[in-house]
This record gives sequence, structure tokens and C-alpha cells, in this order.
Amino acid sequence: MKGLKLFAAVLVAAAFVSCGQNTKSGQTEADSLRSELELKQKEMDELLATINFVQEGFNQIDEAEGRIDLTVGEEGVRSDKDKLAEQMDFIINKMNENREKIAQLNKMLQSSKNVSAQTKKTVEALTRQLEEKEAALVELQEQLKAKDIRIAQLDSVVGNLSTRVSDLEADNESKGKVVDAQDKIINRAWYVYGNRKELRDRKILDDGEVLKNQDFDKDYFSEIDIREFKELPLYSKRATLKTSHPAGSYQLVKDEKGQYVLKITDPAKFWEVSRYLVILVK
Repeated sequence: MKGLKLFAAVLVAAAFVSCGQNTKSGQTEADSLRSELELKQKEMDELLATINFVQEGFNQIDEAEGRIDLTVGEEGVRSDKDKLAEQMDFIINKMNENREKIAQLNKMLQSSKNVSAQTKKTVEALTRQLEEKEAALVELQEQLKAKDIRIAQLDSVVGNLSTRVSDLEADNESKGKVVDAQDKIINRAWYVYGNRKELRDRKILDDGEVLKNQDFDKDYFSEIDIREFKELPLYSKRATLKTSHPAGSYQLVKDEKGQYVLKITDPAKFWEVSRYLVILVK
């Protein structure tokens, strides 16, 4: 009897030990799972916070762009030009912040296995929006050049964009489409020719000044690639370039009918002042 009691006691003690070990093992697994969930939540919170930061940055850029006034003429008041420079500084700084944050987002997407397909699409959309804003800055620089307004920080941004395009060209072929798109942005320009009435009606000419108003008819211009655009028949016996293009970079020659043809002899020099070409013909 005593032997049976002793044996039962041993079984009970073993049961308690086994239960304790199972409980301890279960607690360890629960702690590990909790830590993993907390890490995933932290990653997601950081990702969403960065996305919200970038989206808010683009909202602020849109608002600032809406306040830009390009009606300042070549003899515009200095305070107006200073105000324009301040607005551009704000936009460019926000663009730089968003570029850095989007780079962070792409790194986070590469390192995390817990990102949804929708989140990836959101980051891709933000990247495209950044590229569109950069293209808009290039176009804005050309509009300012046409008015002899230079903003150093804007010139620097466009220059950096050109550098990034060059760097991309040296990268592998998988980035070819991106390189091509950026390259086209850097090398595009716009031209138009017409008589005085046509150019006035589309607000391209205003009181003898070219591209004075921001609301000129941009759709009336033809877009070209400056690397391929070498000459332009004008079908007129009178022609005057209204936008600024350095002497020695082009020629106005007559064809067999006595009508003018614009021949660009030095494209890099011809387009360095303005990417808009306006020609008055009669």
C-alpha cells in the first residue's frame, strides 16, 4: 500500500513538472509572436507616416504653384521677382524632401515582406508624381528664361536632373525606359510661327512682347526634340525671331522660292537661352 501511495505521488509530481514545462514553452512562443507582430506594426506605421508626409508635401507644392505669377515682365519690380524666387525656393525644398522620402519608401519596400500590393502601387504613384513635378520645373525654367528671369536654385535643380539622367544612362538596360523618359524631358522644346494677328489672338505676343502672359496658348506650339530638330521651313518672305537665341547658332536662308528656312547650326547654343521658339512671319 505504501508503495502504491509513493508511486502515485511520483506520478502527480511528474505531471506538475510536465505542465510547468508546457506552460513555459507556450509563454515563450506567445512572447515571440507578440514581438513579431509589434515589429510588423512598427514597420507599417513608419511606412504609412512617410507616405502621408510625401502626399502632404505634394499638396503644399500644388498650393505654392497656384500662387506663382509669371506676369512679371523683363522690367518687373524687383520685389515681385524676389517674391517669385521665394516661392520657387519653397517648392524646390519640398521637392527635395519628397525625393528623399520616396527613396526611403523604396528601400522599405525592398526590405519588408509585409507590404501589400496596394501600398506598392501607392509608392509607384508617388514616384510618377515626382517625375511629373520635375518635368514641370524644367518647363517653368524655360518660361522664366524667356523673360530673362534666372533663379539660381531652379537652375541647379534642372542641372541635377540632367546629371541624374546621365547617371541613369550609364546604368543597366533594365532602367532604359526611365532613362528615355527623362532624356526626352531634358531635350524637348517648343516652336510656333505665325503672323502678328495669329500670335496676338493666342496671347503669344502682347504689346510687342513675347510670352508676357502665363495664359498664352501652349497648345498652339509644336513640341520637338532639340537633338533632331535642325531646320524649319517658314513659307514666308519675311521672318523675325521674337524669342532670344544667340547669334551664330542659326541662319535664316531663302529657298528657291525666296521663302525663308530656319537652319539651326548649333543646337546646344541655340536653345540655351530659351526652349520656346517664336517666329513672326508675314
